[in-house]
This record gives sequence, C-alpha cells and structure tokens, in this order.
Amino acid sequence: MLRIQSPEGTRRVDIDNLAVTRELFEKVLNAFETIEYPFTLYGRRDKSQEIASSDTKTLASYGLKHGDMIFLSPIAGAVQCVEQPTDNGKAKNQISNTLLSVSTPTPSMPGSKIPIRSTVDEDQVDLLLQKMDGTVKRKRDPKNCLHGDNSSCIHCLPLEPYDASYLKDLNVKHMSFNAYLRKLSSGLDGGKYANLDNISCRIKPGCTGHPPWPKGVCSKCQPKAITLNSQPYRHVDNIVFENPNLVEQFLHYWRVTGRQRIGFLYGKFDVHLDVPLGIKGTVAAIYEPPQESTRDSVRLLPDSRQSVVDRLAAKLGLSCIGWIFTDLVAEDVSKGTVRNFRNAETHFLSAQECVMAGHFQSLHPNPCRFSSDGYFGSKFVTVCVTGDAQNQVHMEGYQVSNQCQALVRDECLVPTKDAPELAFARQSTAEKYIPDVYYKNTIKKKRVDSDRYVYFSIQVSL
Repeated sequence: MLRIQSPEGTRRVDIDNLAVTRELFEKVLNAFETIEYPFTLYGRRDKSQEIASSDTKTLASYGLKHGDMIFLSPIAGAVQCVEQPTDNGKAKNQISNTLLSVSTPTPSMPGSKIPIRSTVDEDQVDLLLQKMDGTVKRKRDPKNCLHGDNSSCIHCLPLEPYDASYLKDLNVKHMSFNAYLRKLSSGLDGGKYANLDNISCRIKPGCTGHPPWPKGVCSKCQPKAITLNSQPYRHVDNIVFENPNLVEQFLHYWRVTGRQRIGFLYGKFDVHLDVPLGIKGTVAAIYEPPQESTRDSVRLLPDSRQSVVDRLAAKLGLSCIGWIFTDLVAEDVSKGTVRNFRNAETHFLSAQECVMAGHFQSLHPNPCRFSSDGYFGSKFVTVCVTGDAQNQVHMEGYQVSNQCQALVRDECLVPTKDAPELAFARQSTAEKYIPDVYYKNTIKKKRVDSDRYVYFSIQVSL
C-alpha cells in the first residue's frame, strides 16, 4: 500500500513491490477522478527523487515500501479541471495549467517485451540486424533425424544466435551484442524485466536527506560497489582493413624513425556473417593527428583539423570507428623481425592503453533504443600493432568492457607507474566519492589426505 498526496487530497493504492512504475502511474490515475494526464510523482515533498514511468524499473528499485507516501505534482503545460473554492466560499471550476511527465508505453522489439525508445537514431547496421531472424539453420542429420524432409526435430531445429555450444564450436568467446539482446527477450517474460542500464560511479544528485559529500552519503544516492567480471557480449565482432596499403603507409613512419605512432580509423560497420548477428568494422582510411612520439611513448597534441576531417568523412559515408597505435621494437633489422612482449605471461593491453580505450569509447557511445539513456556501451575499437609469437608485425583488435568504460569516465581508474599491466582504483577524497571496486580470485588448496584440489572463490578489493 502506498499513499499518494496531491493537491486534491490523499489516496491509497495497492500495488506489488515488483511491479513496474508504469503500473503505478495507471493506478494513481484511476485513484484520482479529477486529475488527468500529465503529472509527475516524487519520492519527497520537495520534488526530489522523481519516479519516472518505465516498463523496466520496478518500485523496489526506487526503494519504495509498504506505507510510504509519494507526492503527485502537475507540471506547467497541461489543462486540468479542478474544483476549488473561490474567495466568497462558493465553488467554481478553475483551469490549472499543468503538464504530465509520464512516459507512455513504448513500442517493443518484435517478439519481445524489452522497452524501446523510438526517438533514438540507431546505427544502420543495428537496424538491419534487428530485422533479421538470426537463428542458425541446420540441415537434416542422416544419422539422428528419423523423420522426413518436411519435418524437424531437436537435432535439426535452428539454433538461437546465442547458443553456447554453437559459439564454442566456432571458437567465439563472446556473443554479439544483438544476440545478447535476443537472449534477454528469450525467457518466459519476453524480456519484460530486462534492463540495459549504464553503470554509474557517481553520487546521484538531488538527495536532500543529508549534507552533500563529504559530510554525508546514503544508500539512495551512493553508487553501488563494482565487482569486476567478464562481459558476455561484445559490440563489434571483427575489424578489417579495406586495403592492406593503409597499414603499410601507417607503419612507414615507425620504419623510418623507430618512433611509435597513433592514428584514428575511419570506416563503417557492416553485418559480420561469420558470427550470428555479428558486426564487422571496415576501415577505409587512417587519419594521423598531430602528435609527439618517442621510442616508448606518444602524446597527442591539440588538433584544429579534427572537425574538418569528420565532416569530410561524413560526406563520404564514413565515421571514426576506432584508433590504432604501434608498440614495435625491432629485433633483427636484417630479417625484419620485431620483439614479442605482449602475451599471456605479460599483458595484451597495458592499463594506460585500457584507460585510453575507455576514454575514446565514452566519446563514441553506441546509440541503443533498449536503454533508458538512449545509448549503451560503444562500438569504438582499439587496434594494437605489435610483434607476435613468430616475431612478425601483427595486429590485434580490442574493446574494454562497459565496466572499464564507466570506471574511466568517472575518473575511478588510473594506471600504475611501475607495472604497465596493473591498474589502480582511486580512493575516495573530500572532493570525489569513489565506490568500492572488487575482483574475484580463485585459489587452489591441496587436501592433506589426498591428491585432490579444492577451489575457493574469494572477492578481493583493489
């Protein structure tokens, strides 16, 4: 039971704690006969802690519990007929200008109940993939299928694009992002309670129950602790170059000077046919901005031509889809070999490079109708040119996770000075609150009475 206080008095509504907030708005509208859309609901009398109408957020997510009072407030703009007494004690109809900030039910992806923001201008490749069936077709198995050609069974039925066994056979470690969306809507609820909420490491503004940080913080405004884990999906599944001469021209600077180089990748995203509902980035040009470089470092300089390059690329149907950098050290000049120092024993990307990747990804968010913010993650890719196990020049593509992107955006993560493979989580200060950052570590302990090993998973703070 919730109490609703409005200019027309107080009403009570009965609603389940796990119901979405859109249902709350509908019950409030039915409880007040003289109030019409639009109106807004707040958790506090001073119009803070706004409760937004949503098909994904529940009452529990706003901390509402039995007996709480919420406050209804019309906002300037709409017309509402209200019975009010006049100065002489007689009642008459007055027109009050109010505006309803309630969101109407949004359309959904075909076959799912995931809420969609129709105003988001998504990338063309995402629109194409959303219209595709996405299932993996299989032929009739002559050994296991005991039916005719016009029938099907569990051995030949099409597989979902997120099928774990099929992706393992393809040696695909992470499903595509659009396959992940299909997985969210595959349950019995059709994805009704699936959320694509961006991670925030900042204190929520507008909390009036205590003095601002550092004098006070509460569970309502405090960001949640972050436990680092592997992301099950990836926004881009492959990156290719339209012409091999692009890379050769980019490497020419290192071959002549021995100094490292950074460039921005301009191209477009297409459907990747080798991964179910996958996305492939095709690079058509590399733009090298002003920079100062040495054998071990690169520093980007202010670029007054960046906007001109972006406009020119847009006229050609291209956009900035990633960045590329070299980390090459010659081993044998006569043979043309380079050193291999990026591997599983050292690191694939240094902490500084992960911070840079997270920064660039935040500058290029991925438009997404299934997120309440209108964006989710990023398609911006990172390409590292380094030496492989055969001491040949080799390229590898990467993206940091949404967790890393959020930690970098909110200035929670910094590289260490003495170990390039390690990052450091900042500590809270009087100027900025930093949430706790944990990671899980598995330790192995041998039993005394046997040769068996027992594995323990513990959570450790950075």
